Amino acid sequence: MLALLGGAAAAAFVLAVSLGPVWIPPADLFLILSGQGSDVAEVTRRIVLEVRLPRAVMGACVGALLATSGVLLQGFLRNPLAEPYLLGISSGAGLAVTAAIILGLPFVVAGIYVVPVFAFLGALLTLTLVYFLAQFRGRLMVTTLILAGVVVSAFLSALIMFLASVSTSRFLEILSWLMGHLQPVTRGTEKWILVYTGVGFAAAWAQARDLNALLVGEDEAASLGVRVEALKKLLFILASLLTGIAVSVSGLIGFVGLVAPHTARLLVGTDHRRLVPAAALAGAAMLMIADVAARLVFSPAELPVGVVTALVGGPFFLVLLFRHVRELSRVGKR
Repeated sequence: MLALLGGAAAAAFVLAVSLGPVWIPPADLFLILSGQGSDVAEVTRRIVLEVRLPRAVMGACVGALLATSGVLLQGFLRNPLAEPYLLGISSGAGLAVTAAIILGLPFVVAGIYVVPVFAFLGALLTLTLVYFLAQFRGRLMVTTLILAGVVVSAFLSALIMFLASVSTSRFLEILSWLMGHLQPVTRGTEKWILVYTGVGFAAAWAQARDLNALLVGEDEAASLGVRVEALKKLLFILASLLTGIAVSVSGLIGFVGLVAPHTARLLVGTDHRRLVPAAALAGAAMLMIADVAARLVFSPAELPVGVVTALVGGPFFLVLLFRHVRELSRVGKR
């Protein structure tokens, strides 16, 4: 199944680079990527190397980041509906990035990417707030977690739109960013996000065994030697970091962190040693395909990729919600 998902992600990558207003034959694509495209038309080479290849890399990385963050949140919160967008984490990161745009902060200062730092802090503060609101007498109320996330997300989204409205000179830039995009914001963005994605994925995968222990409960995990509270804090920070990096370069793209983990769970099961890489591959493939659809559905016009993922993820979330409520009612009757 992992090989199947890897093949699906590779196929989605080829489609993301080949399909568009100008069709790039796979043979020409292979020549260009292998450095042997001297016989390929210059305009074709520029389309591949300067436009579509960076965008495909962005789609793969952002999809993997959001999906991995979703797996972590669902694992340590033990809630199948947990997802960065629904919990308001993406909106918190979005508010921080909006503030950075309005303040006119450059994306890079002294070789340091400033905006991702803002996004990480915004995501971390928002996740902490949602976690606090969902507690009652010191215990996390899973049933209120999503409600708290939706309320916080709605408030932060309204605050973002308020800031965008009062900043007329930046309104269109902020609005375009809020709807989600995969176009690199600066030259070379796709290179550093590729590195960050690899490091973030490795850090998440390293927690797979402890996440497996949490599946049976915190007390049982502690009896197995897991430092539960320290692990939860680490997963808090890691999920916020992954989401913050994704939002800082792509804007608000929802439901990838919900659909991809559940798709992977159906294919490889609940063992996080397989689930984490499977979800990352599924998220990468999903977002690249969504970007292809965004480019082609109303060609030559282009939809924001966040709109496409919302159209797919919204009904998916409703199905999961009804299933979750049904399971809770069955447990209550017993």
